[in-house]
Amino acid sequence: MKKFCTLLCLLLVTSLSAQQISREGLTYDVLTDLADRYAKGSFEELKALLSIPNDAHFPDQVEDNVRWCEQAFQKRSFTTTRLETGGPPLLLAERKVNNPQKTVLVYLQIDGQPTDSTKWFQETAFTPTLKERDFNGNWKTIAWDNIHNAYDPELRVFARSASDAKGPVAMFLAALDALKSTGISPSYDIKVIMDFEEEMGSPHLPPAVGVHKEALASDMLIIFDGPLHISNEPTLKFGARGIADVTLTIYGPRAPQHSGHYGNYAPNPAFRLSQLLATMKGDDGRVTIPGFYDGISLDTETRKIMAAVPDDEADIQKKIGIADTDKVGTNYQEAIQYPSLNIRGMASAWVGSKKRTIVPSEATVEIDVRLVKESDPDRLLGLIRQHIVDQGYHIIAGDEPKEEERMTYSKLIKFEASTSYLAFRTPINSPAGNWLSRAIKKAHSKDPIKIRTSGGSIPISPFVTTLGIPAVSVPTVNMDNNQHSPNENIRLGNYVDGVKTMIAILAERFKD
Repeated sequence: MKKFCTLLCLLLVTSLSAQQISREGLTYDVLTDLADRYAKGSFEELKALLSIPNDAHFPDQVEDNVRWCEQAFQKRSFTTTRLETGGPPLLLAERKVNNPQKTVLVYLQIDGQPTDSTKWFQETAFTPTLKERDFNGNWKTIAWDNIHNAYDPELRVFARSASDAKGPVAMFLAALDALKSTGISPSYDIKVIMDFEEEMGSPHLPPAVGVHKEALASDMLIIFDGPLHISNEPTLKFGARGIADVTLTIYGPRAPQHSGHYGNYAPNPAFRLSQLLATMKGDDGRVTIPGFYDGISLDTETRKIMAAVPDDEADIQKKIGIADTDKVGTNYQEAIQYPSLNIRGMASAWVGSKKRTIVPSEATVEIDVRLVKESDPDRLLGLIRQHIVDQGYHIIAGDEPKEEERMTYSKLIKFEASTSYLAFRTPINSPAGNWLSRAIKKAHSKDPIKIRTSGGSIPISPFVTTLGIPAVSVPTVNMDNNQHSPNENIRLGNYVDGVKTMIAILAERFKD
């Protein structure tokens, strides 16, 4: 009897022109078949989207992506509106239903990180390329037609933004098409907000959300962004860390000096920068700036939530190639509940074939500070600034030290800091969380892994604070996707599963 029912459901899916599937008919088997067919049918649309360069530093690239998204959503009966921001526009796509239970806002990111063409093992980062692993574990290019003719969930599409985050955009479009084929309409109005400068920190987003508050008004926010848990199992993330930035420049002699003539005489700013940074963290990886971790408390219930995440600490360390970890927390989940202080880049003088025997004139470090909900970014940045002063540095007021400052202070530094966006966190047992959990369980026949907060940062806090709505991330892509790096990719099995997740969410009703 069970086999007969399953066969009947599949026959209904393939003959939708004759009759509709009831909402209760979207069983696991039906969802699986829908996702399989519509995901595979969307591969060419995915390819077209990934082929559009999307570095937000270039306005013409932004415009090309805005136009593509306008056409894609209008094709699916959405109305689209460009929301002015003072920079790249936000694109709002809306579609209403009869007697909506709620209004759901969906966040999609369209732009990607800049690319270094010398590091991509294919024609260009915007030439979507299908690859498979060879016997040695290396990725080998195969003909694109194999994506249709010999589908294998382990194949991957390599292109900038394949995972972060145009892949989820194409998944969402495929899911809309799949649900339409069933004759079922979502029980809620949909608003989709598309961000075209997320990788630049979405600097225009916070004020724009305030200006367009009425247009964006919703009951909750879903973020289709980010990777699944490292196990690649269905996942929900209920928060994300925010991010602040610090740039420090330490000054030495007015110009680089011959190291034979002035070594041992002119203080070397690269050494001084290294010494300063060493005062900010101990050997255990914990920030030593007084008060940096103040306000963070992990109670019994919080630890229980984190313990339910099936992390394999040894496997995580093996995957990223480390023998030991920092001791900010006792495990991975605990570590990301705290603010972090990270050196993301340093520069001074020249190296490699351009090396020179000089005492550098300056040394610069770029730092990112990941924020948690309990963190006040102004307070943390103030603690860092005061720590620098306590080490004997004079912070210059302008872009370069004045001559009087050079002749007065032995330690000169420029301090630049800004906050891109704050952290957010939604209670796991919130109505939004419970609704999404039901949908994912229906799609995958298992409860999702529930992560209290993720380590990365996304510009969601303006929506949460300004609109007063809860937000939950629904990640879909493979963790090992090389996001932000050369050779970014998406696993086809993740793409198909992501479409299934989104169909289930579109079809799930809210409980009264």
